Amino acid sequence: MIGPESLSRGASSVVSTPSIVSSLLIAQTRGAGFVDLTAEVVKFASEAGAKEGAVTLFIRHTSASLTIQENADPSVLDDLTTALSRMAPDDAGWTHDTEGPDDMPAHVKTMLTSTSLQIPVLNGKLALGTWQAIYLIEHRRNPHRREIVLQLIGAT
Repeated sequence: MIGPESLSRGASSVVSTPSIVSSLLIAQTRGAGFVDLTAEVVKFASEAGAKEGAVTLFIRHTSASLTIQENADPSVLDDLTTALSRMAPDDAGWTHDTEGPDDMPAHVKTMLTSTSLQIPVLNGKLALGTWQAIYLIEHRRNPHRREIVLQLIGAT
């Protein structure tokens, strides 16, 4: 096993009495695709007075999901949409089609991605990388009203 050439770690922070702050974010999608939630999550953390801790996002649906992905080049999101469509095509002969031919593939795409995310808060800011953004992925063709629970656990 080859180890890294160099490791370093900043000073630890201690939270003795954590706060829990929760909110419900409503997102109206336009149909299949990515919706950038980053600004709303940053606003939530700021309004909650977050200093240290973690923000959790949880989407209350089984045909839409959450992810953290690159925000610099839009073609990344196009390619991810293509990849998910190839893994769960509408015409794969699904038996569950009561809500339409795109419903079962949407469930599979949600299973392959995430229904919850957790982002650390360090020194009052979300610890996202330079090119990272938080996205809701709508897997259905038609517009939907999606609910995302936001929760901060940590020091305020």
